[in-house]
Amino acid sequence: MAGKVPSICCIGYIGKHNNPLHISLFPAGERAPLEFQFLLSSCLDIFEARLPFKTADQDFGLLQAVDERLAMYGWLTNTGVKIVVVVDMEGRPATALDSKAATAVGLRDADLKPAFRALQTAYIKLLRNPFYNPDEHSPVTANTEQKIGSTQITSRSFIQEVKRIAEAWVPGITNL
Repeated sequence: MAGKVPSICCIGYIGKHNNPLHISLFPAGERAPLEFQFLLSSCLDIFEARLPFKTADQDFGLLQAVDERLAMYGWLTNTGVKIVVVVDMEGRPATALDSKAATAVGLRDADLKPAFRALQTAYIKLLRNPFYNPDEHSPVTANTEQKIGSTQITSRSFIQEVKRIAEAWVPGITNL
């Protein structure tokens, strides 16, 4: 693993009714979307099991390690939306700009806090948009209305911000 830097390979937003709101893969097109949908779904039981023990802290830390390469970390928003970040421990080659902390073996839960804060801020900005109705993205309310639309988030600015966060993140970064 020498010369490799961990990188984010998937970000998933999961609604309070356990419906996928948004899933991004990095780099796009090189990964199997269905595989990551299954991985994100497997985290839902871990969220439910840990939920009674959580108080004010939104960081669920390491949810599960799929193998020695992929690790899944979780965050819960105040609205019940779950954010899951999948980290590829051999994500990309190290460059001269990467810090020594980024090239170190292993990853701490605290390394992902700036990414989770930035992802939560992106979601809050989406919620503040007067043209975005979160109830349209809930399977409970979307099916009761006359039009049955997608429960996926389609905001271009939101998707671009998620992409920016994923591409800018490296272990040891303090602000995104």
